[in-house]
Amino acid sequence: MNTLKILPEGWNTEVFKLEDTIADEIKKNNTLQGIVKECDENCNLHIYLGKGITGMMPKDEVEGINIKQDETAKQKLCKGKTHKYIQFKIKDIKENTPILSRKEVQEESLNYIIQNYKIGESVQGIVKNITPYGAFIEIGGGIVGLAHIEDLSVARIKTPYERLKIGQRVYVRIKNIDKNNKKITLSYKENFGTWEQNAEKFTEGEKIKGIVRETEKNKNGIFIEITPNLVGMAEYQEGLEYGKSIDVFIKKIDYKRKKVKLVIVK
Repeated sequence: MNTLKILPEGWNTEVFKLEDTIADEIKKNNTLQGIVKECDENCNLHIYLGKGITGMMPKDEVEGINIKQDETAKQKLCKGKTHKYIQFKIKDIKENTPILSRKEVQEESLNYIIQNYKIGESVQGIVKNITPYGAFIEIGGGIVGLAHIEDLSVARIKTPYERLKIGQRVYVRIKNIDKNNKKITLSYKENFGTWEQNAEKFTEGEKIKGIVRETEKNKNGIFIEITPNLVGMAEYQEGLEYGKSIDVFIKKIDYKRKKVKLVIVK
């Protein structure tokens, strides 16, 4: 992938010089970056390139905007990019306005990730969209991977919003790279530590707060979250509400079987 660079501050707004400079950049096919000034009502981005020059990126070129969602969510994603840097290539000029594109940048970034990233590697990303089944997280160059809901925490959750919010910066692990379909699967739950690391924070006989993660009766008991990556089991009781914070007593921590036995304190 080409080295990113800020557009030259010496660009002149005179038409013939502007056209010459843009034609040169189109020919070089460099990956450039500029700061988003505005998201208009149609979800197009207007990006400052330097010295009074503003380019336009059509909404079809803005990652995340075309994921199936309502117009309010699209506007929120679009407006969330204002005052931030974004990468692109200059593809054309119309009526003295540079037309910017993300597609080729994303393709280059995806190929780079496929060739250079390894499964299990930790990368930084930004949460771009949240659905009932997981979170879409950009990990660079407009490339978005999916972290399924079961990969957000060991404790069972009903919605990804219980762990993440749109715009949040997070570290994720590369869970899988599908080279044929060019899809990347991510995992977030490793950020909360291993079972052993979490269990060591507690001691048998300790009274703590827990969160109810199951409300239906089963033969084994009911799951109570102690931390996002540590869940204990207690005897079922009627009237418990999902997500409710309750007091529990740690009866036993079984390191061999990786189980925690709890007692609900009435």
